[in-house]
Amino acid sequence: MPTQTQLRKQDDDSDWRSIPWQLKPAIKQITPRAIIAGLLIGSVVLISNFQFGLQTGWVSMMSLPSALLSFAIFKNLSKSLSYQFTDVENVFIQSIAVATGTGPLAYGFVGVVPAIEKFLKESESGTGKLIRFSLTDLFIWSTGLAFFGIFFAVPLRKQVVVKENLPFPSGSATATLISVLNNTEVHHDLHENKTNRLPHEYNDLLLSDESDDSISTDSHQSHDSNTRSNSTDTTIVAPTTTTTEASPLLESQNIKAVNNDKSYNENLKSLTLTFTVSSTYTVASYFFPLIRNIPIFGSHLNKAYLWSLQPSPAYIGQGIIMGLPTVSYMLFGCVLGWAVLAPLARHLQWAPGPIDDWKTGAQGWILWISLSVMVADSVVSFVVVTVQSLYKVYQRWDEKHNTAITGSGSSSKEEETEVAAEYLVGTKTVVIGLVLSSILCIATMVYLFGSDIVPVYCLVIAIVLALFLSILGVRALGETDLNPVSGIGKLSQLVFALVVPRDHPGAVLVNLVAGAIAEAGAQQAGDLMQDLKTGHLLGASPKAQFIAQMIGTVWSIFLSSIMYKVYNQVYQIPNDVFRIPTAVIWIDCSRLVTGEGLPPYAFEFSVAFGLIFGVISLVKNIYKNNEAVKRYLIWLPSGVAVGIGIYNTPSFTIARFIGGVIAYVWMKRVGAEGKTAMIVFSSGLVLGEGLFSVVNMTLTSLGVPHF
Repeated sequence: MPTQTQLRKQDDDSDWRSIPWQLKPAIKQITPRAIIAGLLIGSVVLISNFQFGLQTGWVSMMSLPSALLSFAIFKNLSKSLSYQFTDVENVFIQSIAVATGTGPLAYGFVGVVPAIEKFLKESESGTGKLIRFSLTDLFIWSTGLAFFGIFFAVPLRKQVVVKENLPFPSGSATATLISVLNNTEVHHDLHENKTNRLPHEYNDLLLSDESDDSISTDSHQSHDSNTRSNSTDTTIVAPTTTTTEASPLLESQNIKAVNNDKSYNENLKSLTLTFTVSSTYTVASYFFPLIRNIPIFGSHLNKAYLWSLQPSPAYIGQGIIMGLPTVSYMLFGCVLGWAVLAPLARHLQWAPGPIDDWKTGAQGWILWISLSVMVADSVVSFVVVTVQSLYKVYQRWDEKHNTAITGSGSSSKEEETEVAAEYLVGTKTVVIGLVLSSILCIATMVYLFGSDIVPVYCLVIAIVLALFLSILGVRALGETDLNPVSGIGKLSQLVFALVVPRDHPGAVLVNLVAGAIAEAGAQQAGDLMQDLKTGHLLGASPKAQFIAQMIGTVWSIFLSSIMYKVYNQVYQIPNDVFRIPTAVIWIDCSRLVTGEGLPPYAFEFSVAFGLIFGVISLVKNIYKNNEAVKRYLIWLPSGVAVGIGIYNTPSFTIARFIGGVIAYVWMKRVGAEGKTAMIVFSSGLVLGEGLFSVVNMTLTSLGVPHF
């Protein structure tokens, strides 16, 4: 039997990796080193998400890169660690990172907030004045939106993760990656392990200090109370990766092992190289702005209809992550919008202004078609998935009811797939936290806008609606890898068009706030549920993951607010680089549902394309599991992806399409074993440009001249 020192220092498969699944929650997870690493990685992801969210509305959870980066950090520090780095600690770190990094979407900083600040008219604010948030106001806003989705997600875990065992493809893929990095197993069949006792030789790998991890329900609730003083789609504002169809990179459970030194070193070298290339391009693009806008189709098409290429490594990396089908749909939308509809609207004088003008130009005109297509696709998909999910719930209830009558219950199996109660978040914590966080949300919004402009009853309805829609969103995410936060936000806006009278002085503002609450709840609940699926497969403590979410959320409240202010201080937003298209979608949708007119013929085209893509979405969702027609469905475009292609300028879409082609060729040549290398490659491209955007921001603020 090894000594404690040997057990802590050894780096092979004979120690903590052999601990039974039920006992792994006791392994150290909530550690200072894990918290620091999670916040650092999450901060990098947050900065990246701000950069791309303000540009195109693309926001990502980045759970796979976060898991990879945390492993890489501790792999290189392994010889100096006082105790071993484990897979469940890896889970804890990526949970913090995801909670931190998705702040720009969850708190509406790439969507609702700029819509209120930059596009809301004086007559729409309810006060006759423009709304401008101070940094303190942003802290308060974010705090109000930050917590109720987390507390509401906790009780859903047992139903959708434990009992129904929904796949959550991205969460499962992250668990697979963590398992192969740490040379452990993903426990898809959790009925095998029935050990109830921990061999004493594992004791020093577990928490020896009671204060480290054994936070009681009451003490944790106290901590949460003390931290309270608050999107794009998918979504994750405008569409995030969670709003597009599931990427092939994330669907497979056949990610090959990369734990041997050769493979690990190759992947680390790839990550470093692509990060360097991406960061170098980012800084170079500041000094040589021309490389951000290459007129590959000629100067006329570039000036007249914005057809150019931005050879951004990050957008190429995003295209790799999205996969060829999704970026192909986006390219189809790009051609439809910028080569067909925009020239048509301009030629017929329906949009006579400058091409890139949101109000009078063709970009503003085709935005309505984009919005119609995305909403039709999201709503139809949402309804179909919801009906199918509810039907499955009914079937399971009926089966359970019949089983209870016959006496052959399966409750014992459910107990075997659940961890001990001490590692779960208590009911008392959930109830108190949900009530307090809901009250906090109401109080903050009343403080910011006043109860006469945003009535309390509207906020109560918004929270209740957000909780209900979060259930449906989590189920959709679990079954399809799609968290339709964009559609959820738009559905909330449609509902509040009926709740709030059109003559209410702040009808548009109320509509935006209600949508922000719905989107925040669905985003937070979905993020946590993906992480809980990852942790469940690896045996992590759900309580530890909940705490990770809280830690990341609190940090993200402050960092997200500060970064939003910094971007607006350094840049004049919107501009040619940061077009904030999601903010335009939010404000236009609010105006649409509250009765403002559309540009000439925009309504007719929007209805027509909405109906077309609504039917396509219906067919794709109904027959997605039908083997006879499933392979043909790929030729039917996704409305969300097409919508993104319509409202984003061609330069972004072309770069992403190049990434999708690279992914397709790579996978054809290398096969399934190349999936991990692809994740590493694309992660370096995205993170390099995202992080070094801070360098460009600094150069801009200092007034460094361009060449």
